Amino acid sequence: MRISELPKYPLSPDEILKIDTVIKRYKDTMGSLIPVLQEIQKEIGFLPVEVQKRIAKELNIPEKDVYGVATFYSFFTMIPKGKYDIRVCLGTACFVRGGKKIVDKIQKELGIEPGQTTKDRRYSLQVNRCIGACGIAPVIVINDVVYKKVDPLRVMDIVYSFE
Repeated sequence: MRISELPKYPLSPDEILKIDTVIKRYKDTMGSLIPVLQEIQKEIGFLPVEVQKRIAKELNIPEKDVYGVATFYSFFTMIPKGKYDIRVCLGTACFVRGGKKIVDKIQKELGIEPGQTTKDRRYSLQVNRCIGACGIAPVIVINDVVYKKVDPLRVMDIVYSFE
């Protein structure tokens, strides 16, 4: 995905304050990029391009260097996880028992693809190749709660039960 294709997630004034506080704490510390990125991601949940530009400017580092570090390490993300992180297993057992139908239903209902988060940051959707629960397939996991033998026609009842 290109930078220009990344969805925009507006930051709250509280999130901006947290970002500025972290940057200020490290502003004059040599080699502080990774700790800054880690702390900001811990505070707001992700590292959007706008934040990376702000970090680059305040730490006097080229934007490409900040982006390079943020995209090189797999523990950094430019897309936030939703308040409700939905993971659908598509391992063989889950797939043949309706896992793909579950993904399709969630995508249609929430208007997001796997790897995306709703604009309001309420839901994110991930696809896992196998979570090791083949005997209770198909399986979804929402915020570390496992749901077994999920009926694709009733999956949104589970999702919306988190409201």
